[in-house]
Order: sequence, then structure tokens, then C-alpha cells
Amino acid sequence: MPTINLNGILPPVTTPFTERGDVDYGALAANIALYNETGLRGYVPLGSNGEAVHLTSDERRQVIETVRRAATGEHTIVAGVNEFSSRAAIEASRAAADFGADAVLVITPYFYKGSMTQERLTLHFTEVADHSPLPVLIYNVPQNTGVIIDPATIAALGEHQNIIGVKDSAGNMGAVSETIRLAPDRFAVMVGNGGIVYPSLTMGATGAILGVACAAPRACVELYNAFKAGDHARSRELQNRIAPLSQIVTAGLSVPGLKAAMNILGLGGCFPRAPLTPVSDAEHEKIKAVIRKTGLFPEIE
Repeated sequence: MPTINLNGILPPVTTPFTERGDVDYGALAANIALYNETGLRGYVPLGSNGEAVHLTSDERRQVIETVRRAATGEHTIVAGVNEFSSRAAIEASRAAADFGADAVLVITPYFYKGSMTQERLTLHFTEVADHSPLPVLIYNVPQNTGVIIDPATIAALGEHQNIIGVKDSAGNMGAVSETIRLAPDRFAVMVGNGGIVYPSLTMGATGAILGVACAAPRACVELYNAFKAGDHARSRELQNRIAPLSQIVTAGLSVPGLKAAMNILGLGGCFPRAPLTPVSDAEHEKIKAVIRKTGLFPEIE
């Protein structure tokens, strides 16, 4: 199995749409070209922020292929797998391999959330990992799914040779710490909440898959690099600046808010796909005010 480098910051890239709702692959490629200059470790197409659930199977293919072509050979591409059944998740993992991904980020099945015991989640991820041609990361995002996979379950799954990590977006620092404590040393714990990146790194997280990095990639990379260099004061300072922006473009206004922030900062494809709608004028001004207050973007102050 090839080594997958997850040491750093990866954005769950947004899928740009035109005002009509068509995927704008040109804008996606242009965004990746800009990101290539910021020190990001790689990219995660088809995650929650990529509106994967709003895409057809052909659009998903083209999104992965577009990101793969636009990225450099040094970037790790982790494709989201957002299926409800184990069989469909295996098929999506195989397709991601064909389209150029290096690994897959497999969400906890959630349609029958009341039946998703830890035992069934274990069976699901084990079956997917047994048959996926790509290494698997577990995706824990209970605010979207209503399903929580426990640290002990994640750590036990980490013993599987084809399960290489987790993206934990729950924002529960205690659970992140427990996962790091219990999991094998080779297992990558990636935090998915922009408010707890620095403390997660201090506990041993490998890196982060951050929605806010779609809008503020340089600041997120600088936070990580400062931590790795032992400059904890700078890393904490950046954490405190990034956290309010992360809050408003994730838990606050979700994908439409993130896309609005990207638009303010010169990135393309600010329209979400229905039933999501663009933010209101008032929300747009609120996002702009938060961006200004971070002090990270002198070009718009």
C-alpha cells in the first residue's frame, strides 16, 4: 500500500456552480491553481463542503478528475464517499481510484441513523476497507449525519491495514484526544473543525481537513507550520484569528457562507446548488466584517 501523506492542511474543496446551477469546472481548476501556491498538503473533493450530495455520479467523476489534473504531483487527493450502503461505498471507492484519487474519505452511513450501532459501523467500515483499492479514512460529522462513531470504535478500526485515518469534524476536543490516545501510531487523526486545530495538533493530530481553508488557505497552513516549527505563540494567535471565520462559514452559514467568503477573497464559484441558496446581503456584509476583523487579509481592509 503506498504511503499517503496527511501531514498538513487539506481543504474540502467547494464545487463551483454557475448561477444556473451547472458545475463550473473551469472555476474549480482555477481555484486549485491558486491553492497550489499556498502550501496545502492536498485536496478533498466531494466532501460536505463540496456539496457531493447535490452532484450526479458523472459530475462527481469530473470533479475528481478536474482536481487531479489541476493539482501537482505532490498533492494528496482524498475523494469523499457519501453512500448509504456498504456496497455502494465500495463501488464509489473503486470509481475514485479510477478517477485519480489517492485515498477515500468514507462517511458514516446515516439514513437509518437509529440503527447505526457501533457494531454496524464497524462492520461497514471493515467491509469497505476490505474491498476498496484505495486507503480509507473514516469521516465523523455528526452535525450533518446525526451519527457518532466512538473513539474506541475508530481506534479499533485503525488496526485494519487499509484504514489509515479519520476526519473528525464533531468539534469534541475530548473525543479527538481519546482517539489519538487509543489509535495505532501510524493512524492519522485529522481534525475537521477550525476552532480546535491548534489544541488538536498539541495532542498529536496529524493535520486538518478544514472548510475554512477553502477561504483562508495561507493562514491555516501558517498555523500548522508555526506549530511544527515550535512557534506556539504564533500558532495560537492564528488559531484565535481563524476561529471566528471558521465558525461563521461552517456552523454559522454553512456552504453558502463559505462560498460567499471565497468570493470576497477572490476565489470562484460562489453559487451553491439548490435547495441551498446564496447568503443574503446582510449575511454577506457580516462575513466581510468577520474577514476584516481577522486581520489576515489586508487587501480587503
